[in-house]
Amino acid sequence: MKAVVMAGGEGSRLRPLTIGRPKPLVPILNVPVLQHIFGLLRRHGITEIVVTVQYLGNLIQDYFGEGQDFGVSITYSIEDSPLGTAGSVRHAADLLTEPFLVISGDALTDFDLQAAIAFHRQQQAMATLVLHRVPNPLEYGVVILGEDNRVTQFLEKPSWGEVFSDTVNTGMYVLDPDIFRYVPKDKMVDWSQDVFPQLLQNGDPMVGYVAEGYWRDIGDLGEYMRSNADMLHGQTGLDVHGVVRESNLWITPDSRPSIDPSAQLYGPVYLGKNVEIREDTVVHGPTVIGDYTIVEPRAHIDRSVIWANCYLGAGTNLHGALIGRQCLLKNGAAVFEGAVVGDGCTLGEGAIIRPKVKLWPDKVVDDGATVSQSIIWGQQGRRTIFGSSGVTGLSNVELVPEFAARLGAAYGSTLPIGARVTVNRDLSRPARMLKRALISGLPSAAVDVLDIGSQPIPVARYETQQSAVAGGIHVRTSPHDHRMVDIKILGSDGLNSPKSAERKVETVFFREDFRRVSPEEIGSITVIGEPVTLRYRQAFRRHVEEEVLSRSGGRLVLDYSLGTASAVLQPLLATLGVASIPINAATGQPFSVRSLPDVESDRRQLAQITATVGATFGGLFDHDGKSVTLVDEQGHELAGMTALAAFAVLVWRTVPGATVGVPVTAPLVFEHLADKLGGHVRRTRATPDALMASGAATEPPDFLGDGQGGYIFPEFHPGFDAMMASVRLLQCLTQEGVRLSEVIAALPPFHMGHAEVEGPWESKGKVMRALHQRAREHNRNRDVAQIDGVRFDLDDQWSLVLPDPDRPLFRIYTEAPSSQQASALADEYAELVRELA
Repeated sequence: MKAVVMAGGEGSRLRPLTIGRPKPLVPILNVPVLQHIFGLLRRHGITEIVVTVQYLGNLIQDYFGEGQDFGVSITYSIEDSPLGTAGSVRHAADLLTEPFLVISGDALTDFDLQAAIAFHRQQQAMATLVLHRVPNPLEYGVVILGEDNRVTQFLEKPSWGEVFSDTVNTGMYVLDPDIFRYVPKDKMVDWSQDVFPQLLQNGDPMVGYVAEGYWRDIGDLGEYMRSNADMLHGQTGLDVHGVVRESNLWITPDSRPSIDPSAQLYGPVYLGKNVEIREDTVVHGPTVIGDYTIVEPRAHIDRSVIWANCYLGAGTNLHGALIGRQCLLKNGAAVFEGAVVGDGCTLGEGAIIRPKVKLWPDKVVDDGATVSQSIIWGQQGRRTIFGSSGVTGLSNVELVPEFAARLGAAYGSTLPIGARVTVNRDLSRPARMLKRALISGLPSAAVDVLDIGSQPIPVARYETQQSAVAGGIHVRTSPHDHRMVDIKILGSDGLNSPKSAERKVETVFFREDFRRVSPEEIGSITVIGEPVTLRYRQAFRRHVEEEVLSRSGGRLVLDYSLGTASAVLQPLLATLGVASIPINAATGQPFSVRSLPDVESDRRQLAQITATVGATFGGLFDHDGKSVTLVDEQGHELAGMTALAAFAVLVWRTVPGATVGVPVTAPLVFEHLADKLGGHVRRTRATPDALMASGAATEPPDFLGDGQGGYIFPEFHPGFDAMMASVRLLQCLTQEGVRLSEVIAALPPFHMGHAEVEGPWESKGKVMRALHQRAREHNRNRDVAQIDGVRFDLDDQWSLVLPDPDRPLFRIYTEAPSSQQASALADEYAELVRELA
């Protein structure tokens, strides 16, 4: 009997392992999974094999040739385009004139194939489906059998409520050639979705054979890791290309491993050819180390798979990690649970790859960098490219011009033909480079670009809202790490694009479904600059009280952090008659984000100058002009929540009955002050997007703040704007005739605590479920609104647990009568989260 091995799978769920190789060539214990299938067929006397290939099929042909080195005879059936599971076999129908076996080339099994063949002959069926019982059938096609093992029903990937059997389709079949009358030639046809239902409807003999033994579909990265572990633990009846030595150590017969006497290996461990394990290294199984890999001293490897030709520097740490071919991990690099490092990657000294992160091939991660999100280089495979800060990545490593051009094309493809988009950047060189690449991608999708130059993001948001455009893009160097760049896509309202729009961009990006238009339809690029600033200034002046400002007699000291806000605000202050002293104003030249020591020095300088010149207050802007750190006239820097509380007091005094929006992490002092001053408080989720969305609501608050230096005046624009905040603060102080230090001194005391707890991604849902259950019991007799995270209210204190959206992390916020109590409460809930994780 001949066998047809279906080896055309692309293996998208195994990316990045399958970026440069077809799924059947992914190795299990250093041997391609397809080679394990050939061994199984040979063991059951099947040596004539037809292999159907499509995705990177030439690599399979090059590796196996005609099969003589593997004890089989191989004929290849090559598909020009994917034909589906049945269509690919139909493509080879001329080679299949007698009953034949169909088996997947990317599943690991030790089934008794001859027993399945004998069952088929005994039943005289047109199709025999090889089935297997599994504990969780949700990800497979469930098959219901009736009397005489006849197939009566198919359920493709059912829900738990639809599961009536644990018997699933393994994708292995024994078929009679007559079945080809149900399979049209050169069409996309699937066995389980198209052909078998027709057999069922027509009453053709179709039976199920329930096979015993081992079977695992290498469908995703988790299944791949488990398959390696199962082989090492001897849970399969397959031959392993190696021999067992003492301490459960597997070594290939032609290998000459070099293992230092001080190294400690706790099996099962598989070592490929000429692996070198240096002194004081510790290896815990199940672990696979591929051919010619070198492991330097004091490395620690635990439950990991390392492919061939890798180099692991001194002190590297791998925990449940998967490392592709020819990777370089420098001294002290660490890769954590479930992370995957693609072929040819380089991790710098001390680099950390967080759990579940995936690096696509040929990545370079800088020394000491911590990678918390998956990084793509190339065309395919990433689950998501958007995070809480937009599209974020290492400058010129992961965010390269090619990537930006493709992102621009993907974004443009989601917009109507002829739509217009504003594009803006900060003054950094990486932002300039990526902005130009983005602009090159947008016109290719028939989208017109309005290049508004280098503007503070509040100006970019305002211009996008007012210009009747479809959206906008802002590119900046990250304020948190000068090596990182953020690309923010804005909606037509100037706010960050909604998640639904981001998902559309991702879909186009990953599918490469770019809209390409004729030369006549290619979009235009229009450069505008000064009109944008002029429109912003004119609107700005309409939303402040110039008469109040002109008589303020105040003086501001403003540090612009070399950002573009100075070019906008300084002339505006002069027009308003407000004296100011600018520090670190933009020079128009490319800049890099200030280092932490530089920022600390800037803070001290700002405080000193503000006190010395008797300024009304001082402000340290971020380089985007979005947020500001305030210093009172005495030179005291204000904590973010303190500054927000003071600002709220001034708003309630100048606008009676005003509503102030604050995040759920804010202290209860806002409610106390609102009750005292006749105002209102509206709490929102803690994210910047949530605060801006509240500012854009039909009935927005009069004023919002995030407690971290970001302020919103919705009547002007619902985005954070440090320029408007600075001028409105001066206006309020003038109207009330008070000093900022006096407002601060009158605030009731409040004490906050904070803690962070790291935990694996897979436990976040479990922790949140358990916390919600405890919160219901804890808050039973209290009216506690669960706006964001899980909140626990006590008589005079509260705790809030928030899961981080981008990292395997929980943040705990607390408030109590004293700082010591607040810190102790934060520690208490941090320990609770650790226990639940």
